[in-house]
Amino acid sequence: MRKFMLGIRPFLAALSRLSLYIAGTGIVVMTFIVGWQVFARYVLNDSPSWSEPLSLHLMLWFIMLGAAVGVRESVHLGLDIVRYAMPRSIQRLMDLVSLGLVAFFGAAMVYYGVQLSAGTWGATIPVLGWPGGVDFFPLIVGGAMIALFGLERFIDVALDLEPAADTEVLEAA
Repeated sequence: MRKFMLGIRPFLAALSRLSLYIAGTGIVVMTFIVGWQVFARYVLNDSPSWSEPLSLHLMLWFIMLGAAVGVRESVHLGLDIVRYAMPRSIQRLMDLVSLGLVAFFGAAMVYYGVQLSAGTWGATIPVLGWPGGVDFFPLIVGGAMIALFGLERFIDVALDLEPAADTEVLEAA
């Protein structure tokens, strides 16, 4: 298992970095869309109807992708004061429980996101013309990545491996 984990780390690091670039691009595109909306509303007196739903959809993507990267890089929120007060073996157990829950919730996001997407597919997002189920794609993809990265971190802790670093992607390129 140790060899397998070390073997897939470059792929997971590349996936994490790609997610971060996509999220960053989404923020920039959303900023331009909102800027256009403000300009069109106050200068042209003709606000585009598509700008708000599209910027909200982009926001969903960069929030979910950013959250997944945060899980992999271990920068998500946590209450560490209790953890640091415990002996090393209890800290490890707390980490395993926490990461197991993160992976479980990521998988639940995928499961329920698929159900929500299927249930709303027949509806249409009025201004964009997309099926309603498209709104849940960020939940599904982000949940899958949160589950994957949470599982990666869980196995790292269980096998006492050093946490993954994105420098492996740069070395492989």
